[in-house]
Amino acid sequence: MTAESDPSDENGLPLWPAAERNKQPIAEVLATVLPERGLLLEVASGSGQHAAHFVNTLPGWTIQPSDCDPEHLATLTRRVALVKNPRLLPPLELDVTAIPRAGVAATIEPNAIYCANMQHIAPWAACLGLFALSGRWLRAGGLLVTYGPYSVHGEHTAESNARFDQSLRGRNPEWGVRDVDALTDVAQAESLTLATTHTMPANNLLLVWQHR
Repeated sequence: MTAESDPSDENGLPLWPAAERNKQPIAEVLATVLPERGLLLEVASGSGQHAAHFVNTLPGWTIQPSDCDPEHLATLTRRVALVKNPRLLPPLELDVTAIPRAGVAATIEPNAIYCANMQHIAPWAACLGLFALSGRWLRAGGLLVTYGPYSVHGEHTAESNARFDQSLRGRNPEWGVRDVDALTDVAQAESLTLATTHTMPANNLLLVWQHR
């Protein structure tokens, strides 16, 4: 959620510092792993800074932002209206923990799904839902791209990530940095395979999962 101290742009929309820092490094990797064009569904778009950036850096892609938080959806609606790019679509209300009841499955067929910094600040059910959604909505060969801090084989990749994990679990026992091995097991059950792993700034990883 947006903190009161977070800066805003000239239109009063939130500018989350982490999103501002990582949007370009992420966009550069996306440009290398995604096909030339398609429909990209972003899950948990938050402030919409990534979506607004990707519509310019991925010129062949239409971006579909989504979120389940009413405040974020309101922000996304305003940001989309200000960007005025037909390839940046109005936000979709989407809760990955409620996918079995979601009524939008038949109305959207993404070529790729993208989710940044949700899995650790959400219950494990959100991770399960994200992979279930991807397994059902992606066609064969479609990609799920996830970004954030991860542990690998049960070990944190940096001491700062270990401290962050402790902080998250102290705030909510259902939160926490996820391990790539645990996610791989979940992915396999949804016909997804970890294709590539990209090391990113600030001890984060970008994981590319491909639908079989």
